[in-house]
Amino acid sequence: MTNICQATSDEAITRCYPVLRQLRPSLQPGQLIPAVRRMEAHGFRLAYLEEGGEIRAVAGYRITEMLRTGPMLEIDDLVTDAATRSGGYGRKLLEWLVAEALVHGCSVVELDSAVHRFDAHRFYYREGMHILGYHFSLGVGPEARPSMWGISRERSEQW
Repeated sequence: MTNICQATSDEAITRCYPVLRQLRPSLQPGQLIPAVRRMEAHGFRLAYLEEGGEIRAVAGYRITEMLRTGPMLEIDDLVTDAATRSGGYGRKLLEWLVAEALVHGCSVVELDSAVHRFDAHRFYYREGMHILGYHFSLGVGPEARPSMWGISRERSEQW
């Protein structure tokens, strides 16, 4: 049986870690719970799809509002366990997120995807999403990571 739940307990958040780390490899085990708790104060939610007692897909998202969209659901992270990709889990979780957006009166579901994630882009196209524009980033402060999107500074300077 497939269940989609929100990870609200520390135990549930910890269970999401192995799948989430496939998308965010720099994320260390001890960082996840404190990060989620900090982000929850700004509307972050963590959801997971479970089947057969195993977490197959994870999504971090938030309900927010922008002048250009009104209420919207923004997906921060969406990842399916590499061992079970193409099993329909990502689609089911995305469908759940769309339903969640509708419940909250959102006009749109949006996400950013790093330019080198071609398989993810094919999935998003297949699910009816389209490219809206470019998302620019400028690292500032001592915690800035020039390669946070997986693109080297040298490659970005080719533009």
